[in-house]
Amino acid sequence: MNDITSYMLEQTKKILSIDSPTGFTAHAAEYVLGAYKKLGYDAKLTNKGGIFVCVNDGPDQADDPADAPILLEAHMDTLGGMVCSINEKGRLMLSALGGMNPNNAEAENCRVYTRSGKVYSGTFQLKNASIHVNGSYNDTARSYDAMEVVLDEPVESKADTEALGIMTGDIVCFDPRTTVTESGYIKSRFLDDKLSVGILLGFAKYLKETAKKPARKIYQHITVFEEVGHGGSASIPADVAEILAVDMGCVGDGLSCKETQVSICAKDSGGPYHYDVVSALIEAARTAKVDFAVDVYPHYGSDAEAGLRSGIDCRHGLIGSGVYASHGYERSHVKGMENTFRLLKAYLNQDYHA
Repeated sequence: MNDITSYMLEQTKKILSIDSPTGFTAHAAEYVLGAYKKLGYDAKLTNKGGIFVCVNDGPDQADDPADAPILLEAHMDTLGGMVCSINEKGRLMLSALGGMNPNNAEAENCRVYTRSGKVYSGTFQLKNASIHVNGSYNDTARSYDAMEVVLDEPVESKADTEALGIMTGDIVCFDPRTTVTESGYIKSRFLDDKLSVGILLGFAKYLKETAKKPARKIYQHITVFEEVGHGGSASIPADVAEILAVDMGCVGDGLSCKETQVSICAKDSGGPYHYDVVSALIEAARTAKVDFAVDVYPHYGSDAEAGLRSGIDCRHGLIGSGVYASHGYERSHVKGMENTFRLLKAYLNQDYHA
């Protein structure tokens, strides 16, 4: 494993260890901001709480959009929950942050962050979760109305829980359970999209340490509201002619991408990505001998599309390391991470070898 790969993997694991559901990302942003600054970049916090940085200076304009400034985007906000009420047993009822699905969050350990700064642990369970007691256990649909957070505190009533300082609006973060196997598989909740944040940090490190100077100006934006649709709708410099979202590549039935590959998205639920950008990404991958796949994602939206919906006139594209079991306990591979990094190098006119 080379230095850049090791760095990307370690940064990914570190960011995964910092709770950051959408709307509660300050701790992760502080870490990522510091990581850019350690690399020698003048990174800044946006008003929304994201990270913005120019990693390669260059001309503000170009006759060909393919040579004009480009914005690379990844998001560090994840799925999670918010306390919407406390029931009579002192257990917490949740409202989803982003697309957190209760079907695959059952029996997951979680943390409750109070407004006073205290943190309590608990488990997200079906109500009446003892199968030896609940005769309807197998037949009950897993929904937020049917599930609750059981606190690891001796509470028996709503008043007991409120006495801990827990209230409606508190944030609930789920355990990522990150592990990397000897065979190279990366398993964790929230690889979407912290894996790509690690990749963009790796690309920034590569530029700094090799003193590479691409012809294009390159910005990076780590967004914090992608999971609710408006992460990439702001902080887009006026000179940007192209947005490239680096997000999760889909793996599943009907798609060709594997976890070891980089996925190039041709179309998702928001429509087609810019034809010339997709074509250029494919050509760069072929020239660099990057292991890639091209797919259409049936249920997906990206920061790049949020940027276009904000009114900016630019081209857009989407790539990412192949990820299986999206919005669940996700799985990718070190090779998928490496192939995404190599495609970024190739597309942005870097050398064509890892």
